[in-house]
Amino acid sequence: MPIQPLTMQPVAIIHTPYKEKFSVPRQPNLIQDGTGIVELLPPYNSPEAVRGLEQFSHLWLIFQFDRISAGKWQPTVRPPRLGGNQRVGVFASRSTHRPNPIGLSKVELKKVECFHGKVLLHLGAVDLVDGTPILDIKPYLAYADSEPEAQSGFAQDKPLPRLQVEFSMQAQSAVKKLDKIRPHFSRFITEVLQQDPRPAYHQGKISERIYGVTLYEFNIKFKMKSEGCVEVIDIEEAT
Repeated sequence: MPIQPLTMQPVAIIHTPYKEKFSVPRQPNLIQDGTGIVELLPPYNSPEAVRGLEQFSHLWLIFQFDRISAGKWQPTVRPPRLGGNQRVGVFASRSTHRPNPIGLSKVELKKVECFHGKVLLHLGAVDLVDGTPILDIKPYLAYADSEPEAQSGFAQDKPLPRLQVEFSMQAQSAVKKLDKIRPHFSRFITEVLQQDPRPAYHQGKISERIYGVTLYEFNIKFKMKSEGCVEVIDIEEAT
């Protein structure tokens, strides 16, 4: 019997501070302040659908890579962990360019909130772009999902920060003014930029070019100050 195509509809969307894919960390636990909220969509936004979920500390989110052009997968990819110079099979990677644009992310569940027809899952650190469609939500089971002795190939260890981050006087002043509405914003910016969100072909190079990433409602402008050091030069409201 031929396999029929599978059609899926999102059960939720996620709200995160990452407005573009370049600023998103490769794994949730690399940036502690990049938290998110999953909002269930009708008809799944029923308290009954999440009954008992508050008993779990972590969840699996199955999501769609909706910012990736369809049909552009290749059998091999260049993982950033290998410097973008070595190829491995797409199924030996977590590349976004896959035959089916589906991803999997383990996240911490902090609170389940139900009110006025809304069902919200408040999460810890996340690695998803704002507005990403969530296809399914499953509880994380420690006894079944945790494998402390697992072998992880070229990504066995947590990556070290790539860059040192400094703030100009202007940027320091801007962060201080935002402290009440965005606590720990300087730490958040630092951890994002330490991962070097620049395009891969710019990494390892120094130029006078000014870059920008959008976090929450702000455009973070930065430039390479020296080899291995980036400077935040200004923080502006995104237009």
